[in-house]
Amino acid sequence: MTVIGVGLIGGSLALAAKRAKLVEQVVGYSKRRGDLYKAVALGVLDRYSLNLSKAVQEADLVVLATPVGVLESMTRAIAPYLKKGAIVTDVGSVKGPLVSKMEACLPDGTFFVGGHPIAGSEKSGVSAALPTLFNRSVAILTPTSNTDRKALLKVARLWKGLGTSVVEMDPIKHDQTMAVVSHLPHLLAYGLMELFFHPRVTMQPLSFSAGSLRDFTRVAESSPEIWHDIFRMNQGALLEALDLYQETLEKMKKAICNAQPGEATAHTRNNVHHRSGPETLAQILMHAKTVRRKIRP
Repeated sequence: MTVIGVGLIGGSLALAAKRAKLVEQVVGYSKRRGDLYKAVALGVLDRYSLNLSKAVQEADLVVLATPVGVLESMTRAIAPYLKKGAIVTDVGSVKGPLVSKMEACLPDGTFFVGGHPIAGSEKSGVSAALPTLFNRSVAILTPTSNTDRKALLKVARLWKGLGTSVVEMDPIKHDQTMAVVSHLPHLLAYGLMELFFHPRVTMQPLSFSAGSLRDFTRVAESSPEIWHDIFRMNQGALLEALDLYQETLEKMKKAICNAQPGEATAHTRNNVHHRSGPETLAQILMHAKTVRRKIRP
């Protein structure tokens, strides 16, 4: 297996695959020699190459773990050097505008399978790699009508061997789903931090923050390079999700303006979940609490 982009996800995949004995050897490629030295020292890689063609020419499986903005160009770059039967997959968070282009880049006899493990951290770099990162997570594969079934099954077996559940999903549906459950939350975390640059926030409120601000904005420490590309490439689905969120904020704003004293107490006592007319603030908060409990641990 050759891993291109040996950071948190690529490094964790390499460590996990080695621990599970799913691969005989892991080769790494990066433009940063220091990252590769570190990856070998940490046991993430068996060896590395600074030459892209040499890094992939013997690979049975090539994993693209780069920012999504360079996935297509990287696929084009490695295509001439892949051996017959090689499978290329990725771990990118955007699929719709990429999968068909990446399929078209590859020569006959080589195969592409879009993939996205739903796991990660606000930390980045190979030093943050964990062999347990994918335990009990979900890996989404995004096959098309052109995807080779045997290649798909091999990639699925890899992820299952790492302790994940595998789900197949249409690339466009994948992007719409990720816009709501991943990309929008990251955007909101970055946006809330940006609020503290607003000229009307003249005091120094961060010194008074506690767990709620810290927990809500944890992912704002994620790599700006990675998330810039994700926001840009999933623009349509993300903007649609943002519009829906703005509608929700307007609903909550009106509910706050119309809230009556004792409303929450009466709502809880009477267990009233539905009523005609606009939702009360208490209803919105109780509904939100119920939905939050459905998020998998």
